[in-house]
Amino acid sequence: MKMILASASPRRQQLLGMITPDFEVITSQVDERAITADTPALLAQKLARAKCLAVAQSHPGRVVLGCDTVVEKDGQVLGKPADAADAVRMLQMLAGAEHQVHTGVCIAKDGEVDNFVVTSTVEFYPLTEAEIQAYVATGEPFDKAGGYGIQGGAALFCRGIRGCYYNIMGLPVSRVARALRKFL
Repeated sequence: MKMILASASPRRQQLLGMITPDFEVITSQVDERAITADTPALLAQKLARAKCLAVAQSHPGRVVLGCDTVVEKDGQVLGKPADAADAVRMLQMLAGAEHQVHTGVCIAKDGEVDNFVVTSTVEFYPLTEAEIQAYVATGEPFDKAGGYGIQGGAALFCRGIRGCYYNIMGLPVSRVARALRKFL
């Protein structure tokens, strides 16, 4: 029986394929703006839970995986940029500093739920305005939390990582693989 990924993210689909090829994508209609939390990490966890359970309630007997990734800089949540100026603003904040990437994960099947968050710390080199503008001009930042894709052009900005690399892409592969064992 195929599991369900409650996410339209192509990166999550690719990463889940490392664990199992046997899944289908069914996205939730959760209004993310209506969900709040005291910390960015808790927000990622609550968003993942809401997405997962929204899909799981209409698919009994199926394993559902929901995820959400939040970038945090000094307690501030950096979501997907609204436009080029917003992407520039985010990258200026991240340049020459550390930030955290939190991925909330929720796995559910027939009322059994495992909900957790994985955090990685990323440090960027200092960036020039020209580097930031050139990266934003590629269009890559616009569908990514924090305005960058570590697996793409932003790899050139990365001084170091503490934690799971795949978590920064949106799915902490090894942790999810272990958590799925009790559901599959």
